[in-house]
Amino acid sequence: QVQLVESGAGLVQAGGSLTLSCAASGRTFSSYTMCWFRRAPGKEREFVAAISRSGGSTNYADSVKGRFTISRDNAKNTVYLQMNSLKPEDTAVYYCAARASPVYSASDYTRGYDYWGQGTQVTVSS
Repeated sequence: QVQLVESGAGLVQAGGSLTLSCAASGRTFSSYTMCWFRRAPGKEREFVAAISRSGGSTNYADSVKGRFTISRDNAKNTVYLQMNSLKPEDTAVYYCAARASPVYSASDYTRGYDYWGQGTQVTVSS
């Protein structure tokens, strides 16, 4: 089992940048595929980005591709989300999640997550 704690909440102006972190407990962090989801007010939770166990593969939602970068440091049990060129529509609560089962396809990166953090608020003003 793994516990996830997000940090990096903030209020930024459109066009600005913010980096979120997600620290994981336990000694098996490198065995989990990690991802970020978000939930905007009044909307369903949506996939943002995912990264493979080794960090060698990443997957992004079209809405953030080219602006957001997911990375991980297995030595520090931490996954990051670097967000650049932020837009008001990026305003949401951001959640990190961990998936224990193997990923066999690109679509697998967007589902099947077992453990979730409590979320951290990102607000982008226009």
